[in-house]
Amino acid sequence: MSGGDWRNAWSDALDELELDVASVEAMLDDEHRHAETPPASLWKPPTELGALPLELRPRADEILTRQLQAAEEIARRMTATRQQMTMTKKIETGEAVKRPVYVDRAM
Repeated sequence: MSGGDWRNAWSDALDELELDVASVEAMLDDEHRHAETPPASLWKPPTELGALPLELRPRADEILTRQLQAAEEIARRMTATRQQMTMTKKIETGEAVKRPVYVDRAM
């Protein structure tokens, strides 16, 4: 693979990875969008590219930083959702509590 082809292949791989993280960031920005968004396919790093060109390192680092921030936000929202679910279970709805009823037919 020539130098230009190698760099272009890496640039294309980073483009694909950046689109994935941008999609997650957009979903986090618009909570209602999640219901309309089909599940993303997992990104698989290309195996034939070799080492990352040095001039693309800053871009790769920036994408990694964004991925980590998105993962943190997802974890934070999952925790908040779990806490909300716990609280809603404690709220009384006003309905009678449904308890099992036993009838002693021996009497």
